[in-house]
Amino acid sequence: MEIKIVGKEITVTDAINDYVEKKLERIEKYFENATADVTLKANKNEQTAEIFVKANGYTYMAAAEDKDLYASIDRDMDILEGQIRKEKTKREKVQREGSLRTMEEETDKISEIRNEIVKTSYYEIKPITPEDAVLELQARPTHNFLSFINVETGKVNTIYTLKDGKNYGLVEPEA
Repeated sequence: MEIKIVGKEITVTDAINDYVEKKLERIEKYFENATADVTLKANKNEQTAEIFVKANGYTYMAAAEDKDLYASIDRDMDILEGQIRKEKTKREKVQREGSLRTMEEETDKISEIRNEIVKTSYYEIKPITPEDAVLELQARPTHNFLSFINVETGKVNTIYTLKDGKNYGLVEPEA
């Protein structure tokens, strides 16, 4: 990555230069050839860092002010990385949606799969009361059930939403 650092009313020391280069390595992983123009400014109590990154025909820009120059640079990096990820996701989505034939073929393949585990989800199981499990399940409207360790019995239980959508069921092992 080609990096150009300019200081306005501030001296760009080797430490600042190294810090900026180290932080821009986070952006380098997204592009093969990119250029970055970094402008550092000092105004009374505020330190400003402006970063422009040009890559693959796109320009990304971030500017942040803080009392600490390093904090400004960190905030800029977070902003830039978010912009780059968002743009990358958009491009991938357009490419996926562009191929209807591929989607139809995938649908046919999915309908052929039967009696197979096709998705695995991992989550933390924690010891709570059944009443707290109901509250936690209510906080997750897209979930239909929640497994937990019952504090009262020490066994794994599952709370689930009944078909009426208002009440809950509890699955508790006997042995």
